[in-house]
Amino acid sequence: MADLFSQGEPEAGAPAGIAPGAHDSAPRPLADRLRPASLAEVIGQAQILGEEAPLGAMLGSGQLSSLILWGPPGVGKTTIARLLARETDLAFVQISAIFSGVPELRKVFEAAKHRRQNGQGTLLFVDEIHRFNKAQQDGFLPHMEDGTILLVGATTENPSFELNAALLSRAQVLVLTRLGPDDLEALAARAEEELGRPLPLEPEAREALKAMADGDGRALLNLIEQVMGWKTKAPLGPDALASRLTRRAAKFDKSGDEHYNLISALHKSVRGSDPDAALYWFARMLEGGEDPRFLARRITRMSVEDIGLADPAAQQHCLAAWETYERLGSPEGELALANALVYLALAPKSNAAYKAYGAARALARRTGSEPPPKHILNAPTKLMKDEGYGSGYAYDHDAEDGFSGQNYFPDGVPRPALYAPVERGFERDLKKRLDYFAQLRAKRGTS
Repeated sequence: MADLFSQGEPEAGAPAGIAPGAHDSAPRPLADRLRPASLAEVIGQAQILGEEAPLGAMLGSGQLSSLILWGPPGVGKTTIARLLARETDLAFVQISAIFSGVPELRKVFEAAKHRRQNGQGTLLFVDEIHRFNKAQQDGFLPHMEDGTILLVGATTENPSFELNAALLSRAQVLVLTRLGPDDLEALAARAEEELGRPLPLEPEAREALKAMADGDGRALLNLIEQVMGWKTKAPLGPDALASRLTRRAAKFDKSGDEHYNLISALHKSVRGSDPDAALYWFARMLEGGEDPRFLARRITRMSVEDIGLADPAAQQHCLAAWETYERLGSPEGELALANALVYLALAPKSNAAYKAYGAARALARRTGSEPPPKHILNAPTKLMKDEGYGSGYAYDHDAEDGFSGQNYFPDGVPRPALYAPVERGFERDLKKRLDYFAQLRAKRGTS
């Protein structure tokens, strides 16, 4: 039987009715012309391609397993998958989860079975694999297990959240990173060699062009192709470049992995008492289109989690900033949130109450059936009084120092020490009070 995906025939999802080679003479984008011919030519990603790195070790041993390539756009996921097939003599089949469904997958698996019967394996590259639903992802499992396909999936989303546990257990996740400045410079030099002339840019403009690419190799090559098409009499400076090119929008997905990465960076900058970093990540999220109300909620949460009682006014500052934003809206109201962020970053920090609350919840789960001691229970009926409800209760206002020192925990629960204030901010005073009551309790023999 003829191979559905043999050389010269369209891949799954390709337009029908177009003869093989019909586009051979058509102009090819620079990014396509510069595709590496071997893994050794791939720029960047040494952490997975190096001799001792995961892929390098696999290829060195001749044992390639199914892979999930996780990384941002334009860092080489498709190129690496294609070259893996070439270096292992596997048939390369590429599909996209965006355009493929169950019928296309069945055809792919059937063709792979026929190849296997003829002695050739199949490397199935699935772009945007996270877009397949659970049932579709489960469909890969038997074909991975019996060796019909070697799966290489590519995703820009966190596989831990987007892919089935069963699929992840059968594949190794490799993390690809944004291209660094040296990588982008090497790519620019390779483009200049291919085009036969240098970029018509001053050094500062050259750096600005790489910054516009934002770690995306494909984006850089597309920008270079535009620049090389300009007819300039002299090298352009950064201002002239900026007037001709629009900076790419920062990578930010309000519901995806980058959303959680940036809010984590913001929260940890506040916790780390760095107002400059906090303002930077706050601005990054706003520039990416984040809802300021989401940020207002998270900033208020920071005040109770990381500042706590070391500065009780922090929470009020956040609530006031939130209210100011609601009244002013954007962009003026965002300054109120920025003010609150600076206040939180420079406030004394304590998570003592946060930890005490967590410990109290854990203790409550362990001792949830224990009743309160009878002496602190009300006795509105004679029967309850006869049962000892309220018996022995000491009214604290009648006690010396306004403190009876009685036990308020269940009789079967030893008194724990849940709240341990720190020697910072207002909690210094709270610690003195806590120690004072502990001394009185010990003196009266009720601790």
